[in-house]
Amino acid sequence: MTRRKWDPKTKATIVLQGLKGRPVADICIEHQISQAQYYQWRDQFMTRMPQLFAATERREQTLARENTRLKKIIGDLTVELKKTDEWPR
Repeated sequence: MTRRKWDPKTKATIVLQGLKGRPVADICIEHQISQAQYYQWRDQFMTRMPQLFAATERREQTLARENTRLKKIIGDLTVELKKTDEWPR
């Protein structure tokens, strides 16, 4: 018997069904997996969740730094234009 390969999105969908309150036995019957397999995926899912939030936080910090950098550039260009008295009135 060959083993099935489950993609990460499908695994997450299956685990989320159980976390939302659907009986694990029903989920396992529907997807033809053992309950042990479900709980293994659930444990992996729960272990990796903090990494997802950390990645989101890092992305937000990167965007905030980029925003600050661009605002500084705009400010510098504005000051330069005012010095040359080419700023529209």
